Amino acid sequence: MGESVQREPSVSPRGERFADAVDARLPTTDGGGKLLRKAFPDHWSFLLGELALYSLIVLVLTGVWLTLWFKPEMREVTYTGRYLPLRGVLMSEAFDSTLHISFDVRGGLLMRQMHHWAALVFVGAIGLHLLRIFFTGAFRRPREMNWVIGLTLFVLALAEGFAGYSLPDDLLSGTGLRIAQGIMMSIPVVGTYVSMFAFGSEFPGEDIVTRLYSMHILLLPGALIALVTVHLILVFYLKHTQWRGPGRSNANVRGKPLFPQFMASSSGLFFTVFGVMALLGGLAQINPVWTYGPYRPDLVSTGAQPDWYVGFLEGALRLVPPWETNLAGHTIMWNVLLPAVVLPGLLFLVLYLYPFVEQRLTGEAREERHLCDRPRERPVRTGLGVAGITFYGVLLLAGGNDVVALTFRISVNTLTWVLRISLVVAPVLAFLLTRWLCQALLRAERERLAQGEETGDVRQTVEGGYESDHRPVEEFRPGAPRPPLTPADDYPGPRTGTSSPEHHAPAHRNQ
Repeated sequence: MGESVQREPSVSPRGERFADAVDARLPTTDGGGKLLRKAFPDHWSFLLGELALYSLIVLVLTGVWLTLWFKPEMREVTYTGRYLPLRGVLMSEAFDSTLHISFDVRGGLLMRQMHHWAALVFVGAIGLHLLRIFFTGAFRRPREMNWVIGLTLFVLALAEGFAGYSLPDDLLSGTGLRIAQGIMMSIPVVGTYVSMFAFGSEFPGEDIVTRLYSMHILLLPGALIALVTVHLILVFYLKHTQWRGPGRSNANVRGKPLFPQFMASSSGLFFTVFGVMALLGGLAQINPVWTYGPYRPDLVSTGAQPDWYVGFLEGALRLVPPWETNLAGHTIMWNVLLPAVVLPGLLFLVLYLYPFVEQRLTGEAREERHLCDRPRERPVRTGLGVAGITFYGVLLLAGGNDVVALTFRISVNTLTWVLRISLVVAPVLAFLLTRWLCQALLRAERERLAQGEETGDVRQTVEGGYESDHRPVEEFRPGAPRPPLTPADDYPGPRTGTSSPEHHAPAHRNQ
């Protein structure tokens, strides 16, 4: 015991010196402690971004496993695997290796389907996350660049999904590549050069799968991971948005500290996502390429439908009439160029510019906003968002007009014309109806706030009539922040005031 007492003073300073040396070089004590105490709101709507992040992790893990078995070659081989209906059929080595993974590699089909399901969830989570940010106004200053980064992540996710979808070289994905080649060819003047560069020769060529494979496992994932990292850094630096409530303002963030509460709940969400992906991969069949067979340029799969996230492009192609123009010896295929090149380009350009345009029109370009709007408080923005969703929904439905017509036994031509008219009329009606509902909800809220809520007690007045007693609305009690009572963004014209004194509170980015 005497020896242990003598050793203790020599051990402790050595450990302190080591800790001091590490802290002098890395933010382990001061900076790390501040980081670990950073608050994160715990509302369910803020979990959509985490859902996208954890789906990406599942994609990377399963994708790394699949690269060990997949062969991105278009060289023809004869299938000799376990799936008897295709035995002896000529196919590309890419399709052969896909069948090998599905039927001959232990756990291969599970990994393939987990990868596909995670891709769908990843794109869907990003889309819902962007909608949450749009409808709550979380894209406003100082987060405009994070909106741009998030939207770019969505575009890259679409490209990554299409590249992975095309790799098996089955009849369904080959049909999608044929459509992509037609879109390239529709670009005036340079279309043929773009197609030759992508496919290496006349369609279908022998290089497209190899080039898509390089993009799918290297270039696009690298860009996604880099942008996700920048996005998370900006979230930490600019601090998180939050809903209005008692004790919440532009100058603070109320929620769980990063460690241990937020990390514990977030880790639980990751394992839940991984478990759900495993269940879906094991129980819910998706993309059964063996039923489509290998790609042949002279065949098209029956009922061919792309994954949902590019279904709107398919619908746009089906709705535009067969317009063509000959100009200076060049044939301009408007029926392909407009829906597949011009439309998505304009759509994403509007989305990229929207935060800057809205702030300019409402006069909020110089004000920092850290509190989320309720959608009803911004009737115009909410109406535009619902109109955009309606526009997308019509195009998505049009992408399967042949299947819908066959299922319900209606004329595909009649359905196509109905969808063409709906594409113009439905978004306008959706905008007007949504704006009216938002304004009506705000009027009802204003009346409720002014009159209070009924207590259930009825008393007789001096005149002999009856009236019910009212009490102040509980959620709007004195001291609690009040929502706007009138629509705040009826364009055009800058906004001259704010709905709450909290909006003018100083915003401190670092806690």
